[in-house]
Amino acid sequence: MFKHPHMKVAVAMSGGVDSSTAAYILKSAGHDVVGLSMQMYDNLTNAESTYGGCCTIDDLADARRVAWQLEIPHFTLNLEENFHEKVIDPFVKSYLSGTTPSPCVLCNTHVKFDLFHQKAHAIGAEKIATGHYARITKANGTFELRKAKDLAKDQSYFLFELSQNQLSERAEEGVVRDLLRAAEGRLRIDRRTRGRNRAR
Repeated sequence: MFKHPHMKVAVAMSGGVDSSTAAYILKSAGHDVVGLSMQMYDNLTNAESTYGGCCTIDDLADARRVAWQLEIPHFTLNLEENFHEKVIDPFVKSYLSGTTPSPCVLCNTHVKFDLFHQKAHAIGAEKIATGHYARITKANGTFELRKAKDLAKDQSYFLFELSQNQLSERAEEGVVRDLLRAAEGRLRIDRRTRGRNRAR
């Protein structure tokens, strides 16, 4: 968690159990928490599609519901144009050239940990938190991305492109499974949300 006793923290709320629980833990620790969700594409146009598996209209509704339960402010960021420019276009170009790009890595580097950071800073957030399972350590003045304590849940490979600045602004360690189980009951996360970690 954070070493400072009270900070303003922006949580990237996907509507899944892990980011929801991260928000709960941070608020319980006394931090000023704001929930921010990212709308990556036109949910009305794609209402019948399950493409992407995240950031759907149901996911945004889940995030708002959890924020309401936690009594924290929640905002949805419209990043459709940025997502298309930073993720979809490069992915298609790379794929057509014969490579195998990872859209989740592109999204983390250029959207979630870049544009999201900018929006978080604009509302006065000092740190950000996500539902990713990974650890960040610091040695000799350098931040290092490491695997999660729970190797079965490790998502550090989705974050390998993050810069030193991006690593420095994130929570120092992902939420571990025991904390998730304990907090999940208090949040009363329903079956539709339970078990779905949408952080990639």
